[in-house]
Order: sequence, then structure tokens, then C-alpha cells
Amino acid sequence: MVLPKIVNYARNTVSIDQMFRSQLLWMLALRVTLYTLLLALSYILRSNTFDIVIVPPNLLVLFLLIVYLTTSFSAFYLLVYQGNLRKFGFAQTILDTCLASLLVFFSGSSSSIFTSVYFFPIIAGGLLLPRKGGLLAAAAATIQYGTILFLESYGLYPQYLHNFLFLPTTPSLVVLNHFTVHGLTFFLAALLSTLFGFRLKRTESALSDSLEKFDKLSILYKQIFDNISTGIVTIDSTGCITSANNAVGKIIGINPFSLVGQKLNTIFPNMELAGENHRMITNYHKTDGTVLRIGYSNMDMDIHQIEKNLLPHASQPKIVTLQDISEIEKLESQVRQAEKLAAIGMMSASIAHDFRNPLTAISGSAQILAHEMASNGADDSSNYELTHIILRESNRLIETVSEFLKFSRPEHASSNWFSLRGCLKEVLQVCKANPDWPGTCQINLEFEDTFAIWADEKQMFTVFSHLIQNSLPFCPEGKECITINGCEFSLSDGSDAVKITISDNGSGITVDNKKRIFEPFYTTRPDGTGLGLAIVKQTIETHHGSISVAHNTDRGALFTIVLPLPS
Repeated sequence: MVLPKIVNYARNTVSIDQMFRSQLLWMLALRVTLYTLLLALSYILRSNTFDIVIVPPNLLVLFLLIVYLTTSFSAFYLLVYQGNLRKFGFAQTILDTCLASLLVFFSGSSSSIFTSVYFFPIIAGGLLLPRKGGLLAAAAATIQYGTILFLESYGLYPQYLHNFLFLPTTPSLVVLNHFTVHGLTFFLAALLSTLFGFRLKRTESALSDSLEKFDKLSILYKQIFDNISTGIVTIDSTGCITSANNAVGKIIGINPFSLVGQKLNTIFPNMELAGENHRMITNYHKTDGTVLRIGYSNMDMDIHQIEKNLLPHASQPKIVTLQDISEIEKLESQVRQAEKLAAIGMMSASIAHDFRNPLTAISGSAQILAHEMASNGADDSSNYELTHIILRESNRLIETVSEFLKFSRPEHASSNWFSLRGCLKEVLQVCKANPDWPGTCQINLEFEDTFAIWADEKQMFTVFSHLIQNSLPFCPEGKECITINGCEFSLSDGSDAVKITISDNGSGITVDNKKRIFEPFYTTRPDGTGLGLAIVKQTIETHHGSISVAHNTDRGALFTIVLPLPS
């Protein structure tokens, strides 16, 4: 029962001190094994037909009991002992020589077949305690064996040995010969075991240094693997995930430890690993419904260059690197948009230079013709109508060119405090002056008269004008209703801001239109340029604010403007 516990504990040792403790436990385990086998052999061969010393069974049991008790006590003491282990090793070496001497004395003294048992403590001491252990064991064994020979020479040995030791007294030369030969043999074994012990110590020291460096290197690699921003997944030849770093968990929102053992194609169904080092893209659907754009590449690992104990289940592993490129694609889209806007700016400048002056001349000439034809009466009514069309379309082209210029060359915002109600009254005054403005349209201003905002009044005039004119065509004819609300609130960072909402009672906005409504040149109106809401968004962002649109089931489309206030 003691042996399994000793061996079990010995398997779980790692440090140098624990390694030495483990070696001592193995020595105790070997002691129990050695004496158990030797005494069992002695009991089996106790027949008188063999010319060997027969030890009485009671002495065999007593000796074996002594071995078990001393070993059990030593093992227990070693497990709880926190002192100098070398002293404990020396004590066990002396104890082993004493046990060997007892066995030799009771099994025939100089005629004992167990004299070689002395080599067990000598070799063990030389290996475990290279400097003094083997020599101390050899000296103790020599002295104790000499004492046994001395007692034998005077006939002082157990009574049952008289049948095996034929001489009443052993001659001095024979005793000296036994003592000299065995003593020299003991010390020779001690020297050899000491040499091997020194080599073993150097090997253990080098191994310990290597293990320490390996542990530090493993920790460093683990920290790099876990903290790198790129997601890294390793898979075996069957496609099972063998490891995943923290970046993978951050990208897909799953604990990386839970991924180990799962199939890669169950996590990323559309991922293909056909070619190496090819940058490919796949979609990943998160549990909250968000779709991520994942860029990935893979490469094969040479299994001969990898320690098999690091990836025991991987025969032909692959490394797959992942990266969330959703933001990168958004930035690319913004860059393309910026390039498009730059082209628009150049085109707008050219249009303004080439078309504005001729259109102004055409418009002025058409006004003069219309005035003269109006004074001529009914005879020129048809020509008057044609001239009026020229005038109307010229003004329309001039307005389109002006919108191009506003969008391509945004003005710098010069913010001041101004009354929101006063600004909206001016906007409505201009809108109602348009002949196409419906008289049935109702505008509700649901905020206090003293409510003021911090912005460029001229630019916000354009913003409100575009939003109102954009909402009006979608309202039901004869029941047009536009509601404007304003309030002050605090942002998440504690700063103050104003929120202005403009809603209508129209048909609302679809999901597809909601995604593209602020894009330049996107319009659902046959007479629209697609620049009105793009100018609105650009102006609000110039004020460091934001604008969003939502579908209001009660009032159609709902535009929300948030503008920060000065501290």
C-alpha cells in the first residue's frame, strides 16, 4: 500500500527540490521492492536440498515488518519534512546499510548470499548524494561488515547457523581476506556511483535550466499568441480547432476556449481553405444578428518542425488568421466616396464656370422677352408661354448648379446663438412664396419661443429648407402636416446638446431608402437632384453634430438632428 502512493507522488514532481524528494521516494520504493523479493526468494528456497542458509520464517516476517515500518515512517516524514533533504538522504543511506547488515548477519554472516545487498545503499548514496553519500555508505558498510566478521570469528552468531558454519572459530587471515575484499569492493562501487552521480547532477542542472528557459519562452509565446490583435486559429487534419487566441473571441464574440474541439466549418460555414496565403473574405453572422466581414488566410504547418507533445492530436495542422475588415471596408467606401466627391467638386467648378454665366444671360433675356410679350396682349400669348418655359428651366439649371457648388465646396460654419423659431419662420416665409406650396399644409412648431441653438444660422436655414421641402411631396395631398420639435438634453459624456426632430404624416421610409437616403445623387423623386439631403448631412457634420432618419408609424419619416452646445 505504501509503494503505489510513493510512486504516485514521484510522478508529480517538477522542481529541483521536488525532483530530489521524488528520487528519495523512489529509493524508499525500491527498498521495499528489493527486500520483499529477496526474502520471498529466501522463503521459497528454504529446502534442505539446497546448500544455502535457511532463515527461520519468524525472523523473515520480523525483518520484513521492520523494513515496512521504517520505510512507511520515512516516506510519511519525507512528505511533510521541509528541512534539509540531504541530511534526510544521509540518514536513509545509513539505515539501508544497517538493514543490509541485519540481513547478512541472520543469513550466514560471511557465508550469506545477501552480501551484495550492501551495494544498494552504496550506489543509491553515490547517485543521490554524489559528494559524500556513496563514500559514507561504503564506510558504514565496511565497518558493519567488519563487525559481523568479528562476531563470527568469536562464534557470536544465531544458534541456527551452527548447521551451516562448520568452524567453531574463523581464522584471522580468512576474516581479514573477507574484510579487505569486500571493503575494497564497497569503496570501488562508491567511487563509480559518485562519478555517475556527478554526471547525473550536471545533467539535471542543465535540464532544469532548459526547462526554466522553455517555460519562460512558452509564457512569452503564450502572451504574444493571446494578445496579438489578429485572430489566430489552429486546426488539425480533420478540421477540428486545436487552439484559438483571445482576438478570435473578440472578433466573433465567443469564448476562445469553447471553440477547441469544434469543427471549423461549423463556426465559419462559408470559409474555404483550398489555397495557401490567399486573402479571402467571408461573412460571419453573430448571435445578435450582426453580420461581420471576416478577412482570412491560411497556411500549412510542417509537423516535423513542431513538437508533437504541443499538438498531440494534429497530424497535418493549419494556421488560419482572421481579421474583422468591416471597418476597413467602410473606410474604403469612404475613400471611394471622397474620391467621388473630389471629382464632383472639379466637375461642379467646371459647370459653374461654363454654364452659370450663359444661363444667367439666357434667364435675363427670357425675362425681357416675357415682359415685352406680356405688354403686347393676347397675340403673343403662345410665345409668352414658350419664353416662360425657357425662364423656368433656366432658373432650374441655375439652382442645380448652385447645389453642386454647395456640396462640393462646403462653407465654414460660423456658429452663434439664434432663435430656432425665428429661423424657421424665415424658412417658411420663403417656402410659402413658392407658387407650388400647398395652402393646406400645416406646420406645427412644438417648442418654446425662447428656444435657441448654437450654429451657423445661414447654413441651418438651408438645412431646414431642404428637410421641409423633402418631406412635403410624401405627405397626403390636402392633409399635409409637418411637425418640428426641439429640446435640450445631456450626452453620455455629460456635455449638453440640442435635439431637433422634423416629422411628417407621409408614407414613411423603407429600409433600403434609409440606408442610402444621405448618399449623393440618390433620389426617389423624378425632379430631384439627390443632393439636398447629402448637403444637409454634410452641414450637420460640419457643426460636429449628427442626423438620422427613422420610420415613424404615426407620422411617416422622422429626421433627428443632434447639435452640441458650447461648454
